[in-house]
Amino acid sequence: MTEVRTLDRVVIRFAGDSGDGMQLTGDRFTADSAVFGNDISTLPNFPAEIRAPAGTLPGVSSFQLHFANYDIMTPGDRPDVLVAMNPAALKANIADVPRGGLVIADTADFTTRNLAKVGYAANPLEDGSLADYQLHALDLTGMTVAAVKEFGLSRKDASRAKNMFALGLLSWLYHRPTEGTLAFLTTKFASKPAIRDANVTAFKTGYAFGETTEVFAVSYEVAPAPMPSGRYRQISGNLALSLGLVAAARKSGLPMFLGSYPITPASDILHELSKHKRFGITTFQAEDEIAGVGAALGASFAGHIGVTTTSGPGMALKAETIGLGVMTELPLVIIDVQRAGPSTGMPTKTEQADLLQVMFGRNGESPVPVIAASTPADCFDTAIEAVRIAIKYRTPVIVLSDGYIANGAEPWQVPDVAAIPPIDPQFATEANATDAAGKPLFLPYLRDEETLARPWAIPGTEGLQHRIGGIEKARDTGAVSYDPANHDEMVRTRQAKIDGIVRDIPDVVVDDPTGPDGSRARTLVLGWGSTYGPIAAAVRRVRNSGRQVAQAHLRHLNPFPANLGEVLRSYDRVVVPEMNLGQLALLLRGKYLVDVHSYSRVRGLPISLSELARDLELEIDALPEPAPFEGAFA
Repeated sequence: MTEVRTLDRVVIRFAGDSGDGMQLTGDRFTADSAVFGNDISTLPNFPAEIRAPAGTLPGVSSFQLHFANYDIMTPGDRPDVLVAMNPAALKANIADVPRGGLVIADTADFTTRNLAKVGYAANPLEDGSLADYQLHALDLTGMTVAAVKEFGLSRKDASRAKNMFALGLLSWLYHRPTEGTLAFLTTKFASKPAIRDANVTAFKTGYAFGETTEVFAVSYEVAPAPMPSGRYRQISGNLALSLGLVAAARKSGLPMFLGSYPITPASDILHELSKHKRFGITTFQAEDEIAGVGAALGASFAGHIGVTTTSGPGMALKAETIGLGVMTELPLVIIDVQRAGPSTGMPTKTEQADLLQVMFGRNGESPVPVIAASTPADCFDTAIEAVRIAIKYRTPVIVLSDGYIANGAEPWQVPDVAAIPPIDPQFATEANATDAAGKPLFLPYLRDEETLARPWAIPGTEGLQHRIGGIEKARDTGAVSYDPANHDEMVRTRQAKIDGIVRDIPDVVVDDPTGPDGSRARTLVLGWGSTYGPIAAAVRRVRNSGRQVAQAHLRHLNPFPANLGEVLRSYDRVVVPEMNLGQLALLLRGKYLVDVHSYSRVRGLPISLSELARDLELEIDALPEPAPFEGAFA
């Protein structure tokens, strides 16, 4: 009888050709683990090419899943289990597997030709080079083809179900529920009975193979994680952004218009929002990035919530229209799902290198609020926040996400929609001034005293005709003006409006627990965006080593929280991990004159929590002792 061992956490990576169904396999294992009650975090990793050459290293697609019986922050640095469907998948990923890790390899594709493609002189499954791992070389393809023979499929079509065989085997190995995957397969392939039955059979056969074989001496259990009571679902960042936009539209009572050009990794938002016409969502797939943002801004002028989605290259193309939004002072939400650049770069790999572009990448003084989501689930709240700011302050708002959290998934507690505060558009409905003769007059740039926002008048509203465009506006009237003093005043007013948003931004909260002797940390780790997970996990590890370290994370990047300067000056050392060459660090140094230490990684992958924890420990240990009588915060 197979021994059952209990584990706290496991990291599994499924890897194969981009046509081997690794993303689907990983997604199904994730869904089953979420239903079981584990905390989860995922990292899909796939080629930029639609169909890269089979059996080559550039064509490897992988899906990494971390599931645990406690609150986890990242998909994990190194997989405990690697499922490799061919030699390329093995070679591309084996270096990440720790010694003693479990490797399950499909022997069917380990042919002389495929081995040579990736530079293997000998078969690694046979030459002893994997002796340090728990290697299980299994003919997954052959067993799959034999299992589905009765359905009359060609060998090529039959072999495509090998990912379901592997999923069934891993589901047995880690005691995953199977009902969800069986229901999924039945629904997905309902119109193709032979394909449906083949996949279901392959999945069940893989599970049965695990139960009956003597290959595996041990199976494993990972108990559910404790979570607050509520209704949960698995959610990715792009899906959460989409649902957040829908919720914001409903809370404002306004129709929403998405003008977008498909671009990796933001396209899923367009796909998702196109499903929600019943909630007043209109989607427009434009011919290019400029048309997408132009249509969105036009929708805002007409009284809708204009939204556009893109990634780094598209942000460059949208810059002029965003500047037009700044000048016309209309609500507009721009979502930048960042990817590795520059130019086309690595479209399916993650990065955080658009911060300076979204802050300053427009002509003239063109300030816009910038906010960043930190996790897949946080994308929901971030989308609502962006719409709220855009409407209240009559301004374009840029939301920063990235490929890591856009495609990654985690459990999300479905919120009580009734508890989300309403968003009042406060349209202008009547004249707001009188002319010299005492007749009612509408001044389109007469500002709210508190927010400095101008009135939002829907075209066609009687008596509210006004001029709009990209040429500088005269104060109050909005007429064309080339007056130097007026231009200076309007530039400063637009900047003051954005600066004033700080009143609606909560202070940055620092997690800095007091030590046993009452002391506090001297080192602060400050992050933004998707570095939240690696930073939180690394800080947890550093504290477990007995060292003290503080942590804070920024959602609002323009303007910064009001207390940020005070927080930065309270620590001897401030470390800012980023997936760029130090863009936030540059902004902080310039604004607060604090010697911020940049921690940069630009590998197209999330920051490694293990590397960050080790480097933080070195940084903390290298701090000089505080001078006498000055204390740790001198």
